[in-house]
Amino acid sequence: MTEPHKRLLLFDIDGTLVHSGGAGVHALKLTLVERFGIADDLHDIEIAGVTDSGIVVSILRKHKIPVTNENISAFLDSYVHFLSIELPRREGKLLPGVLELLGKLKSRPHLVLALLTGNVARGAQLKLEHYGVWHFFEFGAFADDHQDRNRLGTFARTRAKEKHGREFAASEIDVIGDTPRDIACGKAFGARTIAVATGTWSHDQLAKYQPDFLIDDLSNVDGVIDTLEW
Repeated sequence: MTEPHKRLLLFDIDGTLVHSGGAGVHALKLTLVERFGIADDLHDIEIAGVTDSGIVVSILRKHKIPVTNENISAFLDSYVHFLSIELPRREGKLLPGVLELLGKLKSRPHLVLALLTGNVARGAQLKLEHYGVWHFFEFGAFADDHQDRNRLGTFARTRAKEKHGREFAASEIDVIGDTPRDIACGKAFGARTIAVATGTWSHDQLAKYQPDFLIDDLSNVDGVIDTLEW
């Protein structure tokens, strides 16, 4: 028997693995009030699929606040603080099939589970620890690494090489997410893209961005695994 070919699976978080019940948006609103005394419902700020740092830049620009590294860092520090408070208050959830899927994938030694997410690392850990799935992932690429999500694949591949002592070819990598930005991010470095219609984008909307695979959710665990191992 030959050993199965190794694959690197890079998961998005919000809308793909969990719904946080709006904890992230509420934390952003609270931060804006605390730091700058501004109340804003943020309805016109694009959030889905955007990195946390990119979201902060958009908020600062909207309110004509200087977009400095100091302001971005201070905003993100407060955001993470408020996120830790908001997560237990919100009726969030793991999405269908996620817990079983991660458990089965983790049991296959040829599959490497990691994150590729717009969250800052501290926010990612808070969310996934809250929902009990942080331990499934070896490492990640986060908004701390770069504001542009399309640049995060490079960081994920570098960390995979550091952990496993081998270069993962783009053809050995899957990017799993729920927005067109996840699809674009995967395509940016030649990975396969698996779009999941469990976020704010519908199946038909995601189809227009031509992911390699498109599924309604992760509840058909064995079917998803067949796709990922193919």
